[in-house]
Amino acid sequence: MAILSGRTRGRALSRLATAAIAVALAGTAAGTAVAANSPGAAARNAVQAAPKAPAKAPQAITGATTGTTANPTAADPVFPLFGVDSANGTYVYSPDGNGGLTAREKIDDLGDVRLNQQSLDNDGDGNPDAVWLWDPSGGLTYSDDTNTTTIGGGWQIYDKVLAPGNLGGAQPYDIIARDRSGVLWLYLGYADGKVTARTKIGGGWQIYDQIAGKGDLTGDGKADIIAREKSTGDLYLYKGTGDRTAPFSARQKIGTGWGGYNALVSTGDLNLDGKTDFLARDTSGRLFAYYGTGDAASPYKARVQIGTGWNTYTRLFS
Repeated sequence: MAILSGRTRGRALSRLATAAIAVALAGTAAGTAVAANSPGAAARNAVQAAPKAPAKAPQAITGATTGTTANPTAADPVFPLFGVDSANGTYVYSPDGNGGLTAREKIDDLGDVRLNQQSLDNDGDGNPDAVWLWDPSGGLTYSDDTNTTTIGGGWQIYDKVLAPGNLGGAQPYDIIARDRSGVLWLYLGYADGKVTARTKIGGGWQIYDQIAGKGDLTGDGKADIIAREKSTGDLYLYKGTGDRTAPFSARQKIGTGWGGYNALVSTGDLNLDGKTDFLARDTSGRLFAYYGTGDAASPYKARVQIGTGWNTYTRLFS
């Protein structure tokens, strides 16, 4: 397991300085060492750029907090948000402690190798400690604070991959992957970033054009996901079961009229109230936060706008 000794929440902002150094070094090596292993370099940069959660959550955005400050947990983790722009620049945003996001920090110009990237909390403390990165050639790279490993190839058969948390009952994060026929597969993760052989967990998932999740939306301690049906704009909740043979319960409709969004993503507990949240970007580039309630019957509050201009990014992930 990737246990990161001596890392405390009080060192959150200092990790941004570390990231800046890493980015500067990567820039000087462009065309040489970085180019020789750009997925690995991109994965390492993402790990170094991910700070810990802020220590406090003052109420500054209406509806952002409930007046209490919760520490990150395995069920309600706190992750950064990453964006890749059209020039392949990759940027990171972190929770600002009041329900919004910090100013962006540039990581590198390796966005072209980030087909997708997912942050992980493999040691169960609620903070990011590793990433999986999928590149356009179908390769999967894993990186934590001490190790970068090529996990394997062939992932180009999938049109969606997501690491929403622990789905199979063990502590490390797992992967769900949808193939182009709409079949959903589960890969159980190990602490070193390796994964088991895939297991089929369902068909018909081609009806969804957005799938997101990072933690527990329903208050039962298990990772859940949400999915938007592309033909109707309806939003569905899939509750996690913790059972690797059937990791999700039957879907539950939790909203209508979600067709106006072109990106759904979760960074876990954005407003630090101990409940998992998610973000939605509309077609005009406005970013909205949906703060979680922890109630399966009504898992999110009314939306709160937390930014504009987010259509500068071709990809958003956490």
